[in-house]
Amino acid sequence: MRLAGARLLDDRDYPAVRAALAADPVGSCMVSARVEVAGLDPWRLGGELWAADSRPARYGRLSGLCFAGPNLIPLRGNSSALRSFADRALRRQRACSSLVGPAEQVLGLWGELETEWGPAREVREDQPLLALDRSPLVPADPRVRAVRPDELDRYLPAAVAMFIEEVGVDPRAGDGGASYRARVNELISGGRAFARFEDGEVVFKAEIGAMSADVGQIQGVWVHPDRRSAGLGTAGTAAVVSRLVHGLGRTASLYVNGFNTPALAAYRKIGFRQVGQYATVLF
Repeated sequence: MRLAGARLLDDRDYPAVRAALAADPVGSCMVSARVEVAGLDPWRLGGELWAADSRPARYGRLSGLCFAGPNLIPLRGNSSALRSFADRALRRQRACSSLVGPAEQVLGLWGELETEWGPAREVREDQPLLALDRSPLVPADPRVRAVRPDELDRYLPAAVAMFIEEVGVDPRAGDGGASYRARVNELISGGRAFARFEDGEVVFKAEIGAMSADVGQIQGVWVHPDRRSAGLGTAGTAAVVSRLVHGLGRTASLYVNGFNTPALAAYRKIGFRQVGQYATVLF
């Protein structure tokens, strides 16, 4: 029997939401970063938080939790909870660009949505979720630094190249790149974009995307094709880890495709350990 649909959370649920997010600070970083700043108001949050429970759980435990915004992120829930999330999602036209989060929940929810939302452009079932809360085991590249606002135009081509290589689509499509440029500019302005420049060109880049009070998620790691296999990615990522751990007091985290064996080897050399399993469905 299918459930009637998930419940939209509100301020009465805030204690239970915070407890659910705190139970897995690395896995829930993307949602925690939003909730800590915006609370549960959908307009400020940039999306909705859903629960499978039928009533507010101010002091209880949420049996299921899902964020619905630019991405659909199911953080916890059994098969019944996932069916309720699917029911609510299917009441509207799909607006999210991906389904991402803990693999069990993502793949379970996709099983409920695929008939209506499929086929997906790509399903990445194996994405180890890694974390490091201490100094990296390899020396950090001293030439990796925060990108300055006046360097946006020099940084942007590397960001676009990374996005196309990783996601498989050009982020400039649709609006000529205005929204993507604004997002990259926001990261730079916030001191969360890092690069090594050589002769005015980016040869390594990475960013701190979602950042909660406890965890910072590294994203967009990229090395210029002409400089790969030279250790720039390992030393550059170590520099960003050092910034997160020692400069910002956060655990560094990231997730990586399981088939990307060179990246996995580099991250393990830095000292990352696997703390979970993610999956992504790309639309």
